[in-house]
Amino acid sequence: MVRNGRTRRGVVALVAALTVGLLPGAPALADTPSPAPAGAPALDLRRAEAQWIDRTTVVWKVAATGATSEQLVYATGRPVSPAGGDRGDDGRRLRLEPTALTDAQKTKYPHLKDLPAFAVDARDARRAPAALRGHLVATQRDASGALLAATGVQTAGVLDDLYAAKATEAALGPVFTRRGVTLSVWAPTATTVSLDLDGRAVPMRRDHASGVWSATGPRSWAGKPYRYRVTVFAPGVQRTVVNEVTDPYSTALTADSRRSLVVDLKDPELAPVGWGTLRKPPAVPLRNAQIQELHVRDFSVADPTADHPGTYRAFADRDSAGTRHLKALAASGTSYVHLLPVFDIGTISERRQDQQQPPCDLTAYPPDSAEQQACIAKTAAKDAYNWGYDPLHFTVPEGSYATDPNGTRRTVEFREMVAALSANGLRTVLDVVYNHTVASGQDDKSVLDQIVPGYYQRLLADGSVATSTCCANTAPEHAMMGKLVVDSVVTWAKEYKVDGFRFDLMGHHPKANVLAVRKALDALTPARDGVDGKKVLLYGEGWNFGEVADDARFVQATQKHMAGTGIATFSDRARDAIRGGGPFDDDPGVQGFASGLFTDPNPAADNGTPAQQRARLLHHQDLIKVGLTGNLASYAFTDTRGRTVRGREVDYNGAPAGYAAVPGDAVAYSDAHDNETLYDALAFKLPRTTSADDRARMQVVALAASLLSQGPTLSQAGTDLLRSKSLDRNSYDSGDWYNAIRWDCREGNGFGRGLPPAADNRGKWDRARPLLATPGITAGCPQIGAASAAYRDLLAIRTAEPAFSRATAEQVQESVSFPLSGPAETPGVITMKAGDLVVVFNATPERQTQQVPSLAGAEYRLHPVQAQGSDRTTATSSYGRGAGSFTVPARTVAVFTSS
Repeated sequence: MVRNGRTRRGVVALVAALTVGLLPGAPALADTPSPAPAGAPALDLRRAEAQWIDRTTVVWKVAATGATSEQLVYATGRPVSPAGGDRGDDGRRLRLEPTALTDAQKTKYPHLKDLPAFAVDARDARRAPAALRGHLVATQRDASGALLAATGVQTAGVLDDLYAAKATEAALGPVFTRRGVTLSVWAPTATTVSLDLDGRAVPMRRDHASGVWSATGPRSWAGKPYRYRVTVFAPGVQRTVVNEVTDPYSTALTADSRRSLVVDLKDPELAPVGWGTLRKPPAVPLRNAQIQELHVRDFSVADPTADHPGTYRAFADRDSAGTRHLKALAASGTSYVHLLPVFDIGTISERRQDQQQPPCDLTAYPPDSAEQQACIAKTAAKDAYNWGYDPLHFTVPEGSYATDPNGTRRTVEFREMVAALSANGLRTVLDVVYNHTVASGQDDKSVLDQIVPGYYQRLLADGSVATSTCCANTAPEHAMMGKLVVDSVVTWAKEYKVDGFRFDLMGHHPKANVLAVRKALDALTPARDGVDGKKVLLYGEGWNFGEVADDARFVQATQKHMAGTGIATFSDRARDAIRGGGPFDDDPGVQGFASGLFTDPNPAADNGTPAQQRARLLHHQDLIKVGLTGNLASYAFTDTRGRTVRGREVDYNGAPAGYAAVPGDAVAYSDAHDNETLYDALAFKLPRTTSADDRARMQVVALAASLLSQGPTLSQAGTDLLRSKSLDRNSYDSGDWYNAIRWDCREGNGFGRGLPPAADNRGKWDRARPLLATPGITAGCPQIGAASAAYRDLLAIRTAEPAFSRATAEQVQESVSFPLSGPAETPGVITMKAGDLVVVFNATPERQTQQVPSLAGAEYRLHPVQAQGSDRTTATSSYGRGAGSFTVPARTVAVFTSS
C-alpha cells in the first residue's frame, strides 16, 4: 500500500482552494454565478450530491413532496445560476418525478440503495446528451417557484449508459494503418475538441454514439508532438475551460510529459536487435513463481561497476555487480523480477539537468545523525528519486530511467531491459497503479479529469474526489476507466513483452475489472500477438479499506474474492507472524516468530508477560503453518491448542487466516518495499545485544518461512544481502542515499546511514538512535555473504523439490503435515513434513531436537544442497533414525530428505 501522497495532497488542496476562491485574496472568476439573494439557501455548486445513474434515473438525498418540484437544469457556455433565476424555462431542463430504484439498480449501486430516487420525465429524456455537455445542476423548488435546494450532479453512470456500449469498442490514442494514422479521444461532455499537432490546429469529428472525437491524417504525422484542446465545463472551478492536455492513451511523450508523440509501437526503428525473435525463459506456474521486487534506480545507481547507472540500460550491463547477483539468483531458482513503477511518473523531473542533489557531504555525519535526512529533505521533491506510485500516463515508460527522456529512447531502452532480463533467465513483472492518478481537477498534472471532468475519478457523496489511496482515486468501476486498465495492460504485454503484472491496491478495483484483464490477456496468442497471454502472471494487493470497503460499491478484488480466480493476492497473515506486530505499530519492538518472541525477548512492554508471549508465539506458529500450506482455507491440521481446525478457522485479527482455494492464490512474503526492510524490522525487534552473525541467521529463518511455502513467494531485492534503509519505514521519497542497493558487501548493507527521514519516522527516532549507534548491529561481508548463500541454497531446494509445488488443495492436504503440532509443540520451532522432506524451522537461540515418533526407523539425511553448502552451521544438523529425531542448530532452517 502506498502512502506517498500526504505532502502532495496538501499542495493540491491549496491550489484548488485558491482556484475556486476559498482563501482570502483569491481572484474571483468572471463567470462564477452571482451570490444567492437574501433568504435563498446557501449554494456551493462545486458540491455534487445528486447522481444521475442512467438515462432514466437520478438519485438525490432530498425529501420530495407533492408541494415540491425537482429538475435538472443545464446551460452551455455559461454556469447555471439557480438562485439568480435559472429555472430551465427556456427548455434547458429535465423534469424529475419521485420513483424507486429497481433491484438491478440497487445491485449495481449498493451505496445508493437507500437514497431517494427520481425518474427523468420521458418527454425530456432526449435532451440528456445536450445537458451533459454543459453546466448541470439539480434543483428543488416549492410550489411558488422558490428555490429550496440545489447541487451539482455526478454523471458517470448516465455517461456509461449513453455511450459505453460503443465507446468501449473504440480504438483510442494513435492507431496506424497502411494509409495513415487516426488519433482518437473519448470526451463526451466536451463542446469542442481539436488536435494541436506540432503547433497546428486540426479539427476533430465527434461520433455521437460513442462520444469519441477523432482526426485522421497521413503517416507523415508520425513522430510529431500533439495535445488535445478540450473545451468543457469543469465543475471544480464552475466555469467552461479550454484544456490543452496530453493523450491518456499516449504511446510516447516528450521530456517531462509536456506533449504526446504520434508513435507506432510496431515501428521497426523502435525494436532493439533481436526483439522480434526474443526467447523468454520458460514460464512457470504462478504457484511456483519466485519473485524479486526491484526498483530500477535502486538496482544500479550506486553500483560503480554499472556502465549506465540508474537507467533501464543498466540491466544490459553484463558484468556489473547487480547483474551478476541477479544471474546467481536466477541460477538458484528466481524466475521473475518485479519492477516497481516504470510507467510515466508524475513526481520525477525527467531531464538530468533539472534533478537536484543534496547540498552536503552525506558521508561526513555519524550513523545516528539527523543531518543526513535533513539535507536530503531539501531536495527530495526535485531529485531523481521516487518509488513512482504517481501515475501520469499509464502506458508509456518513465523517461527519467532513459538515457534521453525526449522521444522514443525510453521505449527502445525499456525493451532492451526486458531482453537483458530474459537473457539472464528472468521474466519481467510490472508494478501497475491504476487505482489513482497523481492529480485531478484542473491541476497541470491532471490528464483524465481535464478531458471528462468527474468521470475517471471516484467521487464521494458530496462530489469530492476520494483519496483513500492517499491520492486522487480513479473509478475502474466506470466503463471507460475499466477499459483503460484493460487496454493498458494488454499494450504492455503485447508491445513490451511483459510477463506479469502486480496491481497496486487491487482491492480498490472491482473483481470484474481484474477478471476482464485476465480474459483479455488469455486471448493473446503467440501466432497473432507474439505473446502467450495465458502465461502472464497477475497478482496484487487485495486489501479491504476506504470508501469501497466491504463491497460498498462493487464486489472488490480483495483477498477473499480473488481466491480460485488464478489471480493471487499478497498474504499479510504469515508476514506479521514471522516479523511480529504489524506495519503501523507505535512500538516497532513487538516481536514475532523470527524476531525472538518469548524465546529471546526484548524489553518492549507491548510484548506482554512471558505467559502472554508464549501464547502469542504459538498462535503465530499456527498462522505460519497456514501460510506454509499456501494459505489454504480448507487445509485441516491440529493447532497448538490441540484442536482440529481448518485454515479459515485460524484467527487473524478477527479475519480468517486461510482464504486461498488453491496453491497460488496467496503470495507469501516476509518483506517488500513498503515498511521497514526485514533487516531493519529485526533491528528494532531482536535484543540490542544480538550479534550481527545471529541477526543474519534470523534473517534467513524469516525468509525461509515464506520461501518454503506452497505458492508464489516475493522478496524485496537485496533482502538476501541483509539490505537496510537505515530504519526508514517509508522510503518512497528518501533518495538514493537510503534506497540504493549496495552490491559490494565492503560498502555495508545500508544500516547506519543516519536517522531515517523525519516525515514518517520521527516518532521512532528515540528507539532508532541507539540502534544506529551500536556497531555490532551493522552487517559486514561475513554476515552478508553467509546470508545470501544460505538463502540461495534454500531457493535451490524450493525450486528443485516437487513437494513445495503441489497443484491442488487436496494434494497439499495429502502431502503436507505438521506432525508435532499441538499443545506440546516447542515454542519457536515448527516441524513440517512435505512429501519425502522434513523441514525444521528453529527460530530459538538454542539447538533443538524434534522427535517425530511416526518417522522412527525411516531413512533421512540433511538435504545435499545444505550438506554441501557454504553454511557450515546448518551442515551440522543431524537425524537420529532410531527415535526419528531431527537436531537443528540455533536460528537455523534445515531441510531433510528421505530420497
